[in-house]
Amino acid sequence: MHSWTSPENTPSATTQMAQIRQALLEQITAGLLQPGTRLPSERELSERFATTRITLKEALAALEAEGKIYREERRGWFVASARFIYDPRYKSHFQAMVEAQNRQVTTQVQSAGLIVAPVGLCQQLLLPPLSTLLQINRLRQLDGRSVLYVEHFLLPARFPGLLACDLEQSLTRLYAERYGIRYGRSCFEIVPGAARGAVARGLNLADGAPVLLITRINYDEQGQLIDCDREYWRHDAVAIRIESAMP
Repeated sequence: MHSWTSPENTPSATTQMAQIRQALLEQITAGLLQPGTRLPSERELSERFATTRITLKEALAALEAEGKIYREERRGWFVASARFIYDPRYKSHFQAMVEAQNRQVTTQVQSAGLIVAPVGLCQQLLLPPLSTLLQINRLRQLDGRSVLYVEHFLLPARFPGLLACDLEQSLTRLYAERYGIRYGRSCFEIVPGAARGAVARGLNLADGAPVLLITRINYDEQGQLIDCDREYWRHDAVAIRIESAMP
């Protein structure tokens, strides 16, 4: 018969990397390191823990994977707030979901205009070749931290005059109040992705850094296409939670 061994007593838990991770985690859990606090530089941390930069990076990477800290390009490591709980099926506006979790959100329009739909979008949305779409790119911050970059693609015929509106407000509310369009069903896909170009710059990530990509195609109550959203989330800032009713 084999005796059970506590995870704290396993050889892997006694490595220097695990000890550094545990020491930092205890500081965060105890509130000594508050959300938004910038950690000392990697060089300074490696000196404090009397370890190599490689071992330190492994410990920081482990905490990042757990959503306890995050890194911003050219700025260093920071203590993270609790992950935002996100249900992609949520049909109310994003602001309501944020307020329900006692968080604060700001939205910044990065660009907006007409584009020729790329091949991938033509295929996804069943559009004819060379179709024109409205594209709105927005950056969203939770509690002052940039965590979400969204690309919205809309049919121009359904939204005349949209580009003259305040695009920092809830688009869900704008659709309903100005155009009488409300969400019905949605089709969404969640996959790992990579931050490139404007997405990487907006989220303060290195080009090619991993993100969580949620693509959602929305239809109105009559089953007609409303829009397609591509949401690029900092993976360390969000938790996807979906509740389904029993059959």
